Amino acid sequence: MIKRLFKQQINSITSAAALVAFSSLLSRILGVLRDRILAGEFGASESLDIYYAAFRIPDLIFNLLVLGALSAGFIPIFSCLIKDDKCKEKVDYKKSPNKEAWELANNVLNVLGIILIVLSAVGIILAPWLMKLIAPGFSDRSQQITAILTRIMFLSPIFLGISSVMGGILQSFKRFFVYSLSPIMYNLGIIIGALYFVPLWGIYGLAWGVVLGAFMHLIIQVPLVGLLGFRYKPKIDLKNKNIRKIGQMMIPRTMSLAISQINLVVITVIASGLAGGSLTVFNFANNLQSFPIGIFGISFAVAAFPVLSAVAFKKDKLVESFSNTIRQILFFIIPSTVLLITLRAQIIRVILGTGKFNWQDTILTIDALGFFALSLFAQAIIPLLVRVFYARHNSSQPFYIGLFVVFVNILLSLKFSKIFGVAGLALAFSISNIINFLLLWIFLYIEIGFLDQTRILISAIKMSAAALMAGIAVQMMKLAIWPYIDMTTFLGVLTQGLVAGAAGVFIYSLFCYLFKVEELDFLLVYFKKRIPKRKIESENQDEARGI
Repeated sequence: MIKRLFKQQINSITSAAALVAFSSLLSRILGVLRDRILAGEFGASESLDIYYAAFRIPDLIFNLLVLGALSAGFIPIFSCLIKDDKCKEKVDYKKSPNKEAWELANNVLNVLGIILIVLSAVGIILAPWLMKLIAPGFSDRSQQITAILTRIMFLSPIFLGISSVMGGILQSFKRFFVYSLSPIMYNLGIIIGALYFVPLWGIYGLAWGVVLGAFMHLIIQVPLVGLLGFRYKPKIDLKNKNIRKIGQMMIPRTMSLAISQINLVVITVIASGLAGGSLTVFNFANNLQSFPIGIFGISFAVAAFPVLSAVAFKKDKLVESFSNTIRQILFFIIPSTVLLITLRAQIIRVILGTGKFNWQDTILTIDALGFFALSLFAQAIIPLLVRVFYARHNSSQPFYIGLFVVFVNILLSLKFSKIFGVAGLALAFSISNIINFLLLWIFLYIEIGFLDQTRILISAIKMSAAALMAGIAVQMMKLAIWPYIDMTTFLGVLTQGLVAGAAGVFIYSLFCYLFKVEELDFLLVYFKKRIPKRKIESENQDEARGI
């Protein structure tokens, strides 16, 4: 049973998204636990500012090289080269029908590995000077500590780079289960670092936890990739036409990611000059708002990408898959926005309100989270919109749009941080993402034409109306239950949040039913088909296709 689960191919977008979403949920829960441990141990302090600042350059290298190559080129091209997607116990590499695909994977792995090792070595050497640029508001002592943490963390892009190639292979073969476990392993590594390495090595233990998490992210995927037929070969063929094509496709994507990373660097620079703990507050709030985005937006986008790539130039099928996927994302993300706004104080106190994380830290995080939540719908849909462009081998358009948006974000960040402090960075971030969403939609419409926008808009209006009623129910339930619980205790705050949140979910579901929202019906049918009423023996056990 377990072996079959690890090897099972998943062809339905909805099934794949559900699996990725579930694993993302587990990973995010571990992320919440990680943040709670960090908040309790350090509070919103300069120590955690140092930790988050140390992430910036290693994360930049990983995003530029790895995500640029994989998302823009590797998966679409590798998927086209696969001739046999069945998992076999014994594979003869030389006789494999996927030999050309495995040669491409080896080429990408070797080229990427060498580049990452060289850049990480350079980063380790230059870390003290880089920190003066990244965190100019830090004291000299803090910059020195940040440089040491950065040097340790430069090991992580190497592991994550190799792991991401493995993940790209698994996605192309539609083996989403093992792929979906890797972020869980990553967060487990960081938690181990916080719990066991910090008592031994202080704040440096956090950096070693990141390295451990990156290694665990890799090692969980290696066995299944081997079963699928991959055999490592220390060979590089830069004349390979597919390598050149990936290189051509990843350049605009890498440039797009570069400006996005520059944006994060600017935020770090600005936050380093604000009150101590500002960078920590920004990251805590960002992690919380990323919870629904990761579970719903990114999960559906990741699951849909192989299908979108397969039908990218078949307009009717592309629009059908796009429309169904985006409406399912909205079905979950719209009520998530309302719940996050109405319950943000309860969420923050329950998750982060421990140890050294005081009430002032809570207020700052509440303000930032409220501004972040305004753009949840845009942030959740952007990954899907971008992947439609990539599926159609157009990675330049998102770059030009991103280039404009990042300048908007930088200007707004500089302006709003003077007015609202760290919350102003969140507000600028939200406005920029909404602009990004609108521009991506407009240019996709220009390129493709009909996007089933009327159907999407009608569904969004119905969901928004249902979510509004849910928000009113949450507020009323918060007031109704307040006199009967002790709001100065963890249990009291948790009880208020759970009861009010449950009321909101019930009311949202009820009004979606009354408004005849298609996505609710589809969800109910989907789960009904997944719960058999009796055991049936059959050779044909195809999945319900969903989208």
